[in-house]
Amino acid sequence: MAAPAGYSRVQIALHWLTAVGVLVAWFTHDAMEDIAKAAWEAGQEPFPTVHSVAGISVFFLVVIRLVLRARRGAPDPEAEGAMRTAAIWGHRALYLLLLGVPLGGFLTWIVGFHDLGEVHGLAGQALLLLALGHAVVALWHHYGLKDGTLRRMMRPE
Repeated sequence: MAAPAGYSRVQIALHWLTAVGVLVAWFTHDAMEDIAKAAWEAGQEPFPTVHSVAGISVFFLVVIRLVLRARRGAPDPEAEGAMRTAAIWGHRALYLLLLGVPLGGFLTWIVGFHDLGEVHGLAGQALLLLALGHAVVALWHHYGLKDGTLRRMMRPE
């Protein structure tokens, strides 16, 4: 299948909803820890919280994104050489963390594998740092290189 020149409206909407979900989960993670500790001390399960709903939403949004990407495709990176390789592996790492962090949260807080909590937290921090790096690179492409990369995620094909 030939790669499309741009993203569809649905792909763009899912991208930005995922970004919002990651930010909501990040900004509510401290509250989740406090709620979880209080619930466990009371013999209850800490669910649902804004943090857990955001995490579950991110997981399912990314699953939908991947299914849509497999069916419709996605534009190839416009970069060449090492920058192209970095773009491909950066996106792979983002997708891995976008699925792995919510799954780790689910296993920690819902299934009860509480020992995974620290790994979940560290992976969440890695996800946020990688997502911020992703945003910085997108802005660099837009304002520095002026190559249209960011516009592809803002204007549907």
